[in-house]
Amino acid sequence: MIIPQHIAIILDGNGRWAKSKGMPRNYGHAQGSKNVERICEDAYRMGVKYLTVYAFSTENWNRPKDEVDALMKLLRNYMKTCLKTAAKNDMKIRVIGDVTRLDEDIRSRIAELEEATKDNGGLNFQIAINYGSRDEIIRAARRLAAECQEKRLDASEIDEAVFERYLDTHDIPDPDLLIRTSGELRLSNYLLWQLAYTEFYFTDVLWPDFSKEELKKAIEHYNARDRRYGGVKEARNV
Repeated sequence: MIIPQHIAIILDGNGRWAKSKGMPRNYGHAQGSKNVERICEDAYRMGVKYLTVYAFSTENWNRPKDEVDALMKLLRNYMKTCLKTAAKNDMKIRVIGDVTRLDEDIRSRIAELEEATKDNGGLNFQIAINYGSRDEIIRAARRLAAECQEKRLDASEIDEAVFERYLDTHDIPDPDLLIRTSGELRLSNYLLWQLAYTEFYFTDVLWPDFSKEELKKAIEHYNARDRRYGGVKEARNV
């Protein structure tokens, strides 16, 4: 079975999972955070080299203030836990998104995490925080425009390769497989440029219940695709 080099995941369904158990939404987010650690380990053991997860979008600021505050508290705690997990599993951590809107202590923890793990040789783990793909593309376009205005770059030199250097994901290969949990069938402003040729896998499983077995199902689905022509293979052993 071919293991995708890079898997991107939209972590969806934490709130609904909690509600189904009679618990507050924040409980679901906490359990979802713990599941990220498990899936990181499972993915790396299966041979995945890059894993990118959608943790907090630019649109998430529109949620109720108490939920946003709880998510920020969870993020602070996760930064501590992630440092220990990265050291244990030799993970290299990188945060993508516009971190300037985050509180200073969170930005400091992100910088500490990236610096401490930059030489690790295990799973390359990207966390999208205050990330929106349209925002990312606009920020990239502004930097390009500034460089052209300052005569450091000629507009005629801009092609896909040049533009990609200004994206948050520069030097990271595009995802081979996108997984979205909870049954939603949309991209929600996630990695729009990078997903141009990515295989999509949607599952009704809510994120806290997404297990190693569910990850295997997604990879089996990926293997059932005909990457050369883009169609589904009629028969293939996986």
